[in-house]
Amino acid sequence: MIASELISYDIPPLKLTDTGSKALDWMEEFKTNVLSVVKDGDYVGLISESNLLDSDDIDGVIESFEVNFTKPFVHENQHLFEVITTMVDNDIDILPVVNSTNKYLGVITNKTVVGSLSKVVSVSNAGSIITLEVNVKDYSLSEIARMVESDDAKVLASFITSHHDSTKLEVTLKINKTEISGILQTFERFNYVVLASYNESEYHQNLQNKYDEFMRFLNT
Repeated sequence: MIASELISYDIPPLKLTDTGSKALDWMEEFKTNVLSVVKDGDYVGLISESNLLDSDDIDGVIESFEVNFTKPFVHENQHLFEVITTMVDNDIDILPVVNSTNKYLGVITNKTVVGSLSKVVSVSNAGSIITLEVNVKDYSLSEIARMVESDDAKVLASFITSHHDSTKLEVTLKINKTEISGILQTFERFNYVVLASYNESEYHQNLQNKYDEFMRFLNT
């Protein structure tokens, strides 16, 4: 899933000839504290609510403001994970997308990212979660997948968490099976440390509830 597939056209960009008061009105309307600014179709940068409130003449045009525009963006062919990293690193809730010549294409919203990420990590698919602890030097996803598949199951998604100054990894697996006692026994037989496991009744509904709750929060 790449940036061009995530673009939302609901939030229009500002032009340098737009006024600060118009920008504030749009921020309130679209529930964001930053907006994209363009000039002749080219991406100029993001202007923030604080930039506008610091202005001496809020009814003046943006071009007249003394603003050092921040310029986070992604190119249209960058992956969802790069989108997430850029949004987190810049602490923004919308992210502009540009093409190879810096032409502005639109923005990606945090709501779109959350919805897309839920598909990538298979939130909507029934199954179970298993978290393993393995030595870094012993980690092999193909070996772990073979153990899962030996019980007629599949790995839908996997995530690795590493800790500073540790030789251990935490490997979290999403499995497409709710009855995982056989898989757990296989891991234990091959000396894998199972840190946690959740079947559908324990995990799926709770995760879906948290996801729905977060989406309601974004909509408020």
